[in-house]
Amino acid sequence: MSDLIDETMDAVGPRLKHLRLRRDVTLNQLSDATGISISTLSRLEAGLRRPTLEQLLPLARYHGVTLDSLVDAPRTADPRVDLRPIANSDGSTIIPLTRRPGGIQAYKFVIPVGVDDAVPDLHSHEGYDWAYVLNGTLRLILGDQDLRLSPGEAAEFDTRTPHWFGATSAGPVEFLSLIGRQGERTHIRASG
Repeated sequence: MSDLIDETMDAVGPRLKHLRLRRDVTLNQLSDATGISISTLSRLEAGLRRPTLEQLLPLARYHGVTLDSLVDAPRTADPRVDLRPIANSDGSTIIPLTRRPGGIQAYKFVIPVGVDDAVPDLHSHEGYDWAYVLNGTLRLILGDQDLRLSPGEAAEFDTRTPHWFGATSAGPVEFLSLIGRQGERTHIRASG
C-alpha cells in the first residue's frame, strides 16, 4: 500500500506543472493567486517536496479541478457519481454536471483561446442541444451559419445539423450544454 501512495504522490508534481503550463501561467502568478511561495511551488512541481492538503486545496481551486483528479485518485465504478473533468488533447475541458442516467445530460465546457480562421471539424449525431455562454465568446458553426455568442446568450438546435463549438482569439470561453435524445428538449417557463 505504501508503494501505491508513493507512486501517486510522486505523480502530483508533474501534474501540477502540466496544469500550470497548459494555462500559460508563471510560478509568480500562481504564487500570487494561491499564497504559496514560488520556491515551494517549484519544489512541488519538480517532485522535490510532497504537497500538503493545505497546498493542494488552493491549487485545485485555482486550476478548477477536483482533488481526486489532482492526485489521480482511483475512480468509482459509477460515472454518474464520479463527475471528474475530462481533459481533451486540444486543451479543452468537459465537466459532467448530471448524476442521473437517461434524460437530458448537463455539461460545462471550457475551451482555451481559439484561432479565428481555424477550419472547424463539424460533427452531427442524434439528439438536441441547448448551449448557454457563461464567459467569453463562443463560436458556434451550425450548418452554414457562423455564429458568435456572448455571455448570457443561448442557442438550441437539433444535433443532426452539422455543428462545432470553439473559442475566438479574444480569449477562452466557458459554456453550459444540455444534451438530450432526439425530440427531448428543455422546457422553459416564463415568470409573470
